Amino acid sequence: MSELLARHRAVMPNWLALNYTEPIEIVSGKGNRVVDADGKSYLDFFAGILTNMIGYDVPEVREAVERQLATGVVHTSTVYLLRGQIELAEKIARLSGITDAKVFFTNSGTEANETALLLATYARKSDQVLAMRQSYHGRSFGAISVTSNRSWKNNSLSPLNAHFLHGADRHLAQFRGLSDAEYIKVCVDDLRHVLATTVAGDVAALIAEPIQGVGGFTMAPDGLFAAYKEVLDEQGILFISDEVQTGWGRTGSAFFGIQNHGVTPDMMTFAKGLGNGFAVGGVVARGDLMDALPAVGLATFGGNPLSMAAANATLDYVLDHDLQANAARTGALIMDGLREAAQRLRIVKDVRGKGLMFAVELETPAQAARFMEESKRAGLLAGKGGLYGTAIRMAPPLTLTMDEAAEGLGIIVHALEVIDAEAGAQ
Repeated sequence: MSELLARHRAVMPNWLALNYTEPIEIVSGKGNRVVDADGKSYLDFFAGILTNMIGYDVPEVREAVERQLATGVVHTSTVYLLRGQIELAEKIARLSGITDAKVFFTNSGTEANETALLLATYARKSDQVLAMRQSYHGRSFGAISVTSNRSWKNNSLSPLNAHFLHGADRHLAQFRGLSDAEYIKVCVDDLRHVLATTVAGDVAALIAEPIQGVGGFTMAPDGLFAAYKEVLDEQGILFISDEVQTGWGRTGSAFFGIQNHGVTPDMMTFAKGLGNGFAVGGVVARGDLMDALPAVGLATFGGNPLSMAAANATLDYVLDHDLQANAARTGALIMDGLREAAQRLRIVKDVRGKGLMFAVELETPAQAARFMEESKRAGLLAGKGGLYGTAIRMAPPLTLTMDEAAEGLGIIVHALEVIDAEAGAQ
C-alpha cells in the first residue's frame, strides 16, 4: 500500500470509495489526457465523473479564472451584484426554454436538487414526490429520499414521502420484448395506478434523470417523459429534470437530456460539467416557482466570482465549438464499435447510451472490476456502477477527437476481449 493511500485511509471515511486495487493520484492534465504520480499517461473516459467537461488546461477557462483572480476578489456573497452570475443566468435561462426562467446557483448537484425539491414542495404544499426506480439525486438527507438504489441509501428516514416509478428498468422480466411504445404505455398505466393507490391528495413533483448516472446510464425510451407529463399536468404535478450529468450537449442529440423527449420541464437542475472542474450547480425554473419562497435565502459560495468566470468560459466554449455535434460524432463511432464487438463477446449483456455518455453491461461485478484494472493498465480511465455493480460507464470530455475516440474504443474492446477469454477458460 502506498504511503499516500495509507494516509487517506487514516483520515478519510471508509465509504469514500476509490477506484482500482492500487488507486492513482492524478497530478497533471492536458487536453483529454491526465498523468498520475508515477508518470503514466491515461486517456480520460470518465472526466472526474462527467465534470471535466471540456478537458484539462483549457486556455479559455484558465485565462478567465486568472483574470478574476487578478482582481483580488474571489468572493463577495450574493448580497452584492455579481456580473458573472447575472451573465451566466441569462445564458442558462435562454437555453433552458423554460418560460420566464430564473436561475439560482449552488455548489453541487446535490444542493441543486435539494433546492428544486424545496421549490416544488412549497409550491404544491405537499411532501409527496415521485421519482424513478434506480435513480440517484445526491447524498444529502433529502436527496437520498428520492434515490432508488440501495447501495447509495444510508437510511429510510426522510423529509419526503417518495414513490418510485418504472421507466428505466426494461431488464425486468415483465418488460422484456416490449417495443418502446408498449413499454411507455405500461409505464404510464403504472403511473396512473400509483396516483390512484399510493398517494394522498396533491403530489409535489416528479424528479427524474433523462439518463440515470449511478444507475449505469440506463434510460427511459425517448417520449416516455412526454407521456408522463401529460398525466402530471392533469393534476398540476411539477416536473423536475435532473440534468446534472445529461446537460450541455453531452447526449449529442439534444442540449439538455430531457429535450430528447420533446418536453420542457418546470425546473432543471445542473452541476458537474458546467464549471469544468470548478464547483458550480444550480436550478433553472419558472419564475413564479423561483420567486414564491417567502423566506430569505442565499448560497454563501453559490455563484461566486471564480466559479462564474470558469462556468461562463466553459459554456461559451461548448457553444462556440458546437461540442454537442462533436459528442454526436465521436459517440456514434464508439457506440457503433461497441455494439459490433458485443455480438462476439459473451460477457457483454448490453451496450447503451447517447452521445458521449455510454455504458457496457457485463455479467458480473467481478468482470466490471476486472475491466477497470485492465483498462487502467492499457492507459484508459473509466467508471463503473449500475444497480448491480455490473455496468462500465464512460463519459469522455466533449472535446474528444475522432482519433481519441478510436483509440479509446480499441482499448475498451481489447479489455473486453481479455475478460471474455478469461471467462471462457473458466
